[in-house]
Amino acid sequence: MKKRILIIEDDSHIAEGLHINLIMKSYEVKIAPDGQVGLKYWKEWKPHLVVLDIMLPGIDGFQVLQNIRLEDERLPVLILSAKATDDDKIKGLSSGVDDYLTKPFNLDEFLLRVKRLLTRVDWQEDYGNGNFPSIGSSYDFGKNSINFITHTAQCSGVIITLTEIEEKLLKLFIVNRGKPLSRQKLIEMVWGYDGNIKTRTVDNFIVRFRKYFEEDPKNPVFFKTCRSIGYVFDHE
Repeated sequence: MKKRILIIEDDSHIAEGLHINLIMKSYEVKIAPDGQVGLKYWKEWKPHLVVLDIMLPGIDGFQVLQNIRLEDERLPVLILSAKATDDDKIKGLSSGVDDYLTKPFNLDEFLLRVKRLLTRVDWQEDYGNGNFPSIGSSYDFGKNSINFITHTAQCSGVIITLTEIEEKLLKLFIVNRGKPLSRQKLIEMVWGYDGNIKTRTVDNFIVRFRKYFEEDPKNPVFFKTCRSIGYVFDHE
């Protein structure tokens, strides 16, 4: 199924340029020239992503965002705006925007951010609210046991309290056991698009998991490195 993207932008040249490039990437696209029409299309068309300008005639972008968040906290919203101060960005992020890109912007960067936000949509649909298939409330491997209700892991008799990110990563590895996952894919699915998250962050979590769950962390049997790819959780 094609992903639907709603562009709420009063600059027709920018809107049409985005429309053409998104269509070329096989997305379905609608353009709203102002906030009022944008809210109408959002309710009727139910897009997977909203690309939103701030300086709109009538209802501005922040008001549009607030209206959306009253009914839907999970819909990805990407702000495109000429307002580039830190205060503007902080206001957008505090209002519930998922990403903020200032004008003028690089088209390839825009398309990458769109792709990554929509990757989060797919992940939420597949594994939303922690409902990962075929895991259940606990999972055992080797001498280890993970309890997803108490958010703890028992490793060689020692009980460890898991952080939210640790638990998300573990669930992702378990669901994809035996399948190599790239560092970038792990970042997209756990953290979403975030310019502050580096691939080294994933490596640090793997080091931590090996200390938790491997009898010999230097020779792992569960959390293995796939050279030039990333990592794989190996457990039948």
